[in-house]
Order: sequence, then C-alpha cells, then structure tokens
Amino acid sequence: MKLDHKIAKALLEVGAVELQPNNLFTWASGIKSPIYCDNRITMSSPAIRKEIANGLAEAINNNFPGTEAVAGTATAGIPHAAWVSDVLDLPMLYVRSKAKEHGRGNQIEGKVVPGQRVVVIEDLISTGGSSLTAVEALRKSGLEVLGVVSIFTYGLPKAEDSFNEAGINFISLTNYDALVDAAYEADTITEADIPMLSKWHNDLKHGLLK
Repeated sequence: MKLDHKIAKALLEVGAVELQPNNLFTWASGIKSPIYCDNRITMSSPAIRKEIANGLAEAINNNFPGTEAVAGTATAGIPHAAWVSDVLDLPMLYVRSKAKEHGRGNQIEGKVVPGQRVVVIEDLISTGGSSLTAVEALRKSGLEVLGVVSIFTYGLPKAEDSFNEAGINFISLTNYDALVDAAYEADTITEADIPMLSKWHNDLKHGLLK
C-alpha cells in the first residue's frame, strides 16, 4: 500500500479526518465543507503517531538531506516535530504565529543557531500561510530553511504559488484525493458521493467557494 493511502486510511480510522458529503461542516472562513481535518487527534493513538513520525522523518531524509534541526509550527505541528526530532536524533524548535508580548518576546522557542539547516513540520497545509509565517521567522533569525513537511494537504494552487514565491519546497504524506480513495475503500462514502466530493475540491482549488 502506498504511503499516502496508508496515512489517509489511518487518519480516517482514528477520526482525525471526517468526510460528510451529506452533512457539511462549516469552516471558520464560513465555507461549507464535506471534510473536517483535526490531526491533533492522532496524538492519542501511539501506533498512528509513530507511523506519521516515521513517514515525516523518511520524507526529510529523502528530500532534505543535511537537515540539522526540525521546527514545529504552533500549535498542531509541535508534537509531531518532537516525535520526528526523536526519530532523527535532531534538535527541535517551535515557532509561534507571532512573538510573545512578555518575557524575552520570543517567536521561536528552543536554541536558535544561525546558519543551521532546518525543516518545518506542519500538520496541515491549506493555503500555506502558517507554514510560511514560520519560514519567515526562522529566516529572520538566521536559519536556513530547507523545506516544509506536513501530514496532509488540500493540494490548493494558492499554496503551491505561495511556496514557489517563497522559494520553499514542501512535501505532504497524504492528500485529499488519497483520502477520498481510502474512504471509498473503507465504505465511509459511496460511489455516488464521489462526484460531489470531486466538484467541491475543484471549486475550492479555483476559489469558487465563499
């Protein structure tokens, strides 16, 4: 079984991702969606979080050789960064969405070593905004960001454009299409649901949903 399908299946099994074609979720943006993703739930499943950590570590080894540290995005990327740093035996950092307003005013927690080559760990990529905020903070602190790895991506052109503009490569373990395939195989959805799920994803990619 391919890794993207395997991870998608695992996310569905623990309820980290839900598909409801006939009972739509409402995102914070107001968009009506047949999918809701909460990868924090994987923290409660030792077997799946280990599988994710090993997959992220392998992605780093294969795509970003020479990585010297990993940096999790706050907050959902932090636990995964901790597990990946343990697998790879590397230092770990985490990056807040903005600097603290008290104490040292840190945006990056952990030992910052200018010139160190780092990979950002993210749980979910939609438009790429939170990942690139972390990239910018790390770069401003003198670190060399090799790339971003995440558990799941919606595969939106906006994210790809943003990462390209920032000069950053990103890798995700699984994606929306793999999730739909895994859900159909697991009888979570029916064949009749697939056209709606495909149309919704296409509309999302083209900015047609409000």
